[in-house]
Amino acid sequence: MSLARQLLLLQAVVVVVTVAIAGALSLRATGEQVRDQQRERALSMAETLAASAQVRDALATGDRRHELQRLAEGIRRRTTDVGFVVLMSPDGIRYSHPDPAEIGRRYVGEIDAARRGGVVQEERTGTLGRSVRAVVPVRVDGRVVGLVAVGVLEQAISERLRDALPSLAVTLALALGVGLLLSGLLARRVRRQTRGLDPLELAALHAHHEAVLHAIREGIVVVGGAPGDERVQLVNGEARRLLGLGTGDLRGVPAATLVDDEALRAVLAGERAEGTHVVGGRVLLSRRSSAAVGDDRLTVTTLRDRTELEGMVRELATVRGLADALRAQAHEAANELHTVVGLVEMGRYDDAVGFATRRIEATQDETDAILERVADPVFVALLLAKAATARERGVQLEIDPATDLPLGTIDGEELVTVVGNLVDNALEALRGGDGGRIVVRARRAADGRAVEIRVRDDGPGLPEDALRDALRPGWTTRTAQGAHGRGLGLALVAAVAARHGGRVALANDGGAVVDVLLPLGERPRVPAGAHDAGTGVAP
Repeated sequence: MSLARQLLLLQAVVVVVTVAIAGALSLRATGEQVRDQQRERALSMAETLAASAQVRDALATGDRRHELQRLAEGIRRRTTDVGFVVLMSPDGIRYSHPDPAEIGRRYVGEIDAARRGGVVQEERTGTLGRSVRAVVPVRVDGRVVGLVAVGVLEQAISERLRDALPSLAVTLALALGVGLLLSGLLARRVRRQTRGLDPLELAALHAHHEAVLHAIREGIVVVGGAPGDERVQLVNGEARRLLGLGTGDLRGVPAATLVDDEALRAVLAGERAEGTHVVGGRVLLSRRSSAAVGDDRLTVTTLRDRTELEGMVRELATVRGLADALRAQAHEAANELHTVVGLVEMGRYDDAVGFATRRIEATQDETDAILERVADPVFVALLLAKAATARERGVQLEIDPATDLPLGTIDGEELVTVVGNLVDNALEALRGGDGGRIVVRARRAADGRAVEIRVRDDGPGLPEDALRDALRPGWTTRTAQGAHGRGLGLALVAAVAARHGGRVALANDGGAVVDVLLPLGERPRVPAGAHDAGTGVAP
């Protein structure tokens, strides 16, 4: 049985039981109301008779008591629903009664309070059956000369109650009909929303849904809502891990507050179709698609972790760079060796030795010049490799004389990430030109609390309107916009700076100038999901 049908039956049972209980309570309340009305009516009529001059005179003088039976019966017959009107002495001896045989006998009921001048209201079974009655005293000159009892029989009360039953039944039937109609409408809506599935099928579907969502290796974020007020509907476990969102309930959270990366927020909101982002120490590729569930339009964003892929791509780029450097050095060495061989063949032995010595000294001087200023062997190897690559491209790579970086000042891999990416960007900026010059400077700050890195070139520089956007993942001046591995160099530099609590500044001064400040000491905690969080990926 489907959930909608079960709900309909349950609602119908609830409505029927509720209406039945309400009917019983209403019937009881109506009976009490009728009894109260008849009780008050009996009391009012008894007080009216007690105040009648005719009754008072007959009871006071005693010579007109024979008229009391005629008077009482006349009033009883003219009054609807009144079962009896009994006039009696203060001792309770009847002067009138609907059954003449009861005249002269003692009244059946409580009269003590009335004999003392009070009023008696009670429900009792008498000679005519059960009745609601009232007894009041008849006073003459302050003296109680008799009593008046007026009663309404239970039969008359039941008839009044039966007269009220049709309207009560109509009301209850109307309430029952409305309740069943609303239950049917609710069941119809539930059936439409649950696709006619039964509870077991819904539970299985939910279990499968959760299993699939949390088993796939892609992050999924589902966002829905009115434009400008998009809110999170679902985040699977992989998306929580990639974005560092923790384990809290995210349903209903505004999508604009889910992450700090503006480009990723634009994808979540449906403003962009895809993008590459550096978020929470990872390189993520996002792709958006739209889906319709009933009348709701949802935006589904998938997140793929490209951290390892980017690491391998950049490691490959590093290897290729080293291979190019080795090839360039091998080319230079081959030319130099050919020159030495030629001089030997010519018998110019002294010139051959002098040429070889000068070349060795020049190479050693270049290495020594770097080693005097930089003690980290990894960083030195990077600079030598980049210098060889630059020479092959006709570009001059210089180490600023102010460079001074003792061993252990900062992690060598961080320097490789920062300087390697900045030099690669500078070489790319000088591609196609007539040579060029790149200057690298790395030193401790004057206060000794930070490392200052500057890479400048004499190329065309950065567009003025791009000085702020250049640090965003995916931004590039190359033709293949958004291609794999493009537009992440400066973003990775910004990521390293963010991990150290530092900053990156871009400027144009006869070419592009990039300044990176990396504070030393304990690294501050970078909020999860920050745009400039590091990736830990070396180029």
